[in-house]
Amino acid sequence: MTVTSREVVERMLQAGREMDVETFVGLMAPDGYLEWPYRPPGVPARLQGRAVIHRHLTEAAKAFIAFDEFRDLVMHETTDPEVIIVEYDAYGTVVATGAPFHQTVIAVFRVRDGQVLSYRDYINPLPLMEAYASAAQAGA
Repeated sequence: MTVTSREVVERMLQAGREMDVETFVGLMAPDGYLEWPYRPPGVPARLQGRAVIHRHLTEAAKAFIAFDEFRDLVMHETTDPEVIIVEYDAYGTVVATGAPFHQTVIAVFRVRDGQVLSYRDYINPLPLMEAYASAAQAGA
């Protein structure tokens, strides 16, 4: 049974929300990449390859932010069957402080043969910058 690009993206988002690094990385193409065009200082612009992505996500999974849910999720299938655009609001908690976290996201995925070739994550960097600052003040 062939898996659709939409189904791959749905699984990728679920793995990201649950911080399931193994599933997330397993959905990436061997030379696939994650990219953050808009990001706060200290966040890499691009991670390419499963090993690099795995290493970064394993460190991130040490719970800087714990995601509870993604709300108002809208998936846009495009005229290119490989490209899916996703909009959603991510809600969670800054682990070091217990403060609530809310992030608005637009992401563009390119999926081929059941694997994510590219995941460009257009986050709003301001909430992440505030979370970093509050964690630093808390001594985390």
